[in-house]
Amino acid sequence: MANIQYYDVILKPVVTEKSMNLMGNKEYTFLVHPEANKTMIKEAVEKMFEGTKVQRVNTMNIDGKKKRRGMVVGKTAKTKKAIVKLTEDSKDIEIFAGL
Repeated sequence: MANIQYYDVILKPVVTEKSMNLMGNKEYTFLVHPEANKTMIKEAVEKMFEGTKVQRVNTMNIDGKKKRRGMVVGKTAKTKKAIVKLTEDSKDIEIFAGL
């Protein structure tokens, strides 16, 4: 397993209609490093966003889609997505405040 630091774990937030609806329940969705596990994701969120306490982390691996370019068929890259649930007494994550 590669040496992954906490700032390499979270790649970017997922901004979709479904993920915005989950924010009301203090659930935030992120694209994460494919080799990151749940404990690494929990530590990264708590270190990167001050005052947050993670209750649970759900992860899902997403296979790449098939794409065609003329006669050539290929696949896009695999990704990993994490849904992070914060505790009730935790602060909100500021990235999503303006959305």
